[in-house]
Amino acid sequence: MEKKPILSLKNVSKTFPVGKSLFGKPTKFVHAVNNVSFDVYEGETFSIVGESGCGKSTTGRLINHLMNPDSGEIWFMGKEISKISQDEMRPIRKDMQMIFQDPAGSLNPRMKVAELIEEPLLIHTDLDEAGRMKIVNELLGIVGLSAKHAQRYPHEFSGGQKQRVGIARALTVNPKLVIADEPISALDVSIQAQVLNLLNRLQQEYKLTYVFISHDLSVVEMISDRIAVMYLGFVVETAPKELLYAKPMHPYTEALLSAVPIPDPTLHKERIILEGDIPSTINLPKGCPFAARCKKCKPVCLEERPVTHEVEPGHFVACHLYD
Repeated sequence: MEKKPILSLKNVSKTFPVGKSLFGKPTKFVHAVNNVSFDVYEGETFSIVGESGCGKSTTGRLINHLMNPDSGEIWFMGKEISKISQDEMRPIRKDMQMIFQDPAGSLNPRMKVAELIEEPLLIHTDLDEAGRMKIVNELLGIVGLSAKHAQRYPHEFSGGQKQRVGIARALTVNPKLVIADEPISALDVSIQAQVLNLLNRLQQEYKLTYVFISHDLSVVEMISDRIAVMYLGFVVETAPKELLYAKPMHPYTEALLSAVPIPDPTLHKERIILEGDIPSTINLPKGCPFAARCKKCKPVCLEERPVTHEVEPGHFVACHLYD
């Protein structure tokens, strides 16, 4: 029996107006997300990686209905959610929570930690105050804090502790899907490993599904089951982690992986240096978005946008080298 995805994106695109005419009509658009399609299956960690500005965080916000796509479909637990209203989305948010990149910016400085974690329970449950505080204290313990932290304000915590509060808040209403947008990039390296281990442990205990957004391929290797690589708003390659790291097929993925440091100083790895300028997201190239920086570029790459092919089971790549 074929597994059904918990989340599906089908040809999703999003633009933002940047220029206006004399009469106030938009004349130019930034193409942030372009024709993105992928499936996420229950219980897995699906990671989205790429350089800054590639559209990965915008994709996360589209999934969570913090913004609406211009075109395409987003399916979550069998329901098409891309065009529904905020009122219709509210009950669905119980099953879809988000961990933000900046733990300080995502926590209201005027609210105590207990109030921050309790807030989703006020919206989505009918629990009394005692029931809510019981869950708050349990969650604080689960993420490595204690009940005494509940009466403190966010400014009294370190960056790692703030992110633990953010994780506790995301778990308050037992979500099916958690979108983690660069959840450790603002933390010290020593704290990053602790938060990653916590996310792994919580996934096992709560049967969570993660969409993990990051620019750091060494971090993604620790936590992912499958990975989508984004460039200029396009998904250029999607594969299980082992396949992607052992046999990257898109030239951009090869370049990204060549930059990941190796812990063994005796080993030498050939670094692929990308030359040329990143194309404008306002005027997208006619052909392959990576053609201007690709050493394997062919004439067809400049003229035609590549179609995504499944080159081996579960390994998808959008590149004319595999036509």
